[in-house]
Amino acid sequence: MINKLVILAGGVSSRMKKSLEQEQLLNDPSLADAKNKPKSMIRIGKEGRPFLDYLIMNAKKTGINDITIVISEKDNSIKEYYDSIINENWLKEIKISYAYQKIPEGRQKPLGTADALLEALLSREDWKGEKFLMTNSDNLYSQNAMNILIHSEHKNALIDYNREGLKFEKSRVSSFAVTLKDDENYLVDILEKPSEEQVKNATSSDGVIGVSMNIFMFSYDLILPYLKITPLSQRNEKELPTSIKMMINENPKSLYCYPLKEHVPDLTSKDDIKIVQEYLENEFNEN
Repeated sequence: MINKLVILAGGVSSRMKKSLEQEQLLNDPSLADAKNKPKSMIRIGKEGRPFLDYLIMNAKKTGINDITIVISEKDNSIKEYYDSIINENWLKEIKISYAYQKIPEGRQKPLGTADALLEALLSREDWKGEKFLMTNSDNLYSQNAMNILIHSEHKNALIDYNREGLKFEKSRVSSFAVTLKDDENYLVDILEKPSEEQVKNATSSDGVIGVSMNIFMFSYDLILPYLKITPLSQRNEKELPTSIKMMINENPKSLYCYPLKEHVPDLTSKDDIKIVQEYLENEFNEN
């Protein structure tokens, strides 16, 4: 069983902060956090925990106990927080380490998700020969989704979410990356911001549109070389889907897609805070 997890938390939360530009009243602690901290550190839920706590709780319940969090070199709030509570009972069995994602000179943002994962793996050479999970820090993936991946016998895998199960407005979900699979459910392509024609081509015979919400299982030794050579995209970032495409092009049938129909709470903008708050209060079980 896989017990390792990389959490990408080094982004600058630009979409969240942009949605708060016109916000005048920040009496709500969650809104104040959203303006001044990484999205994953927004206090939310019954006890005002940082959002990242809930993801780590779900990971622990599946048996994951070795976590590397990728953080920004310009923001140490995540490390400071977990260092301060490391002796709390719910964290005692978990090892947390950190990898720093730098912002190169002349840039306002880090180099992207492929660069973030590369920094994580370079900091954990002791993981060579192993498999690990990778997630975003601003999505709350279920224990069910994690359990599927940690027990996978494939070299690499992702959770292939049924688009109909995601409780987002249609305009938002239509921009999510869709997955193109072969007849054995191995990934052939990830289509970012797909056109209507691309979505149609990716729709299965039973009408299911699969989307990636950035929860993967990777083989350290297989993904690492492609992270190292990932080029800059048109958005001037080194993007993980590009690394994955290079990997599967040279290694066909090396990333399996597990279908799953369920919602994934997401913190992207200010408007998500109340929705996620209600989800945590009504549906999340901390025990």
